[in-house]
Amino acid sequence: MNDRMNFEPSRATWHMLFYKEALRFSRVGFQTVAAPVITALLYLLIFSHVLESRVSVFDGRVSYTAFLVPGLIMMSVLQNAFANTSSSLIQSKVVGNMIFFLLAPITPWGFFLAYMLAGVLRGVVVGIGVWLAALYFAPDLWRPVAPGWILAFGSLGGAILAMLGIIAGLWSEKFDQLATFQNFIILPLTFLSGVFYSVHSLPDFWFKVSHLNPFFYMIDGFRYGFLGVSDISPWLSLAIVGMVCAVLTWGTWALIARGWKLRI
Repeated sequence: MNDRMNFEPSRATWHMLFYKEALRFSRVGFQTVAAPVITALLYLLIFSHVLESRVSVFDGRVSYTAFLVPGLIMMSVLQNAFANTSSSLIQSKVVGNMIFFLLAPITPWGFFLAYMLAGVLRGVVVGIGVWLAALYFAPDLWRPVAPGWILAFGSLGGAILAMLGIIAGLWSEKFDQLATFQNFIILPLTFLSGVFYSVHSLPDFWFKVSHLNPFFYMIDGFRYGFLGVSDISPWLSLAIVGMVCAVLTWGTWALIARGWKLRI
């Protein structure tokens, strides 16, 4: 990769790669944006209808529906940021057009930025769609308590999952391998992160296990931005999420710079 991507940095080149990635998901918006929004609304309809009167969160200070919505928004951001980068890379490798990106005058850092930012963009677009649609069920959430925390955790969380998507896309040589990464790593970590429940409702053992899941800190901090309450301090969550993001940034860039499995 160093031999193929050590040209003078070209801002226009990585911008065009970012534009290509954004255009790729926007042209099939019903599949990449509308479908995830509809899926999140189905979760909201089912869980809020069944559990609204049966589950108490934060000692009854917040309704279950209001608790659920931020978690669903963040879950949508994370899953779609991952899906965008991972699917794009594996498609380019399988189809065989990855060689054109490798020959372009673009640095490893530019390659990394283009894919990562496009993944974050898709995640944010889907998250905004879920938020707007969910206002019908929880209208009080139209005015978040602390928008800065929402921006911080939404951006960092989307970046982390976009980078995991890059790693998964680089590692995978066929779609089956990518599905394995998503089904056995991303989905369990997402669903066991407190999207649908407060971790304080768990037995002591699982309560401690939940705190080993970095997705928990992303969702808990994001929820604090909407509600002003959380299971743990948002500052602690921010420190942990920021550290994970920094480590993944270095690791993902290093893999790209080495050209690790960029061609099947």
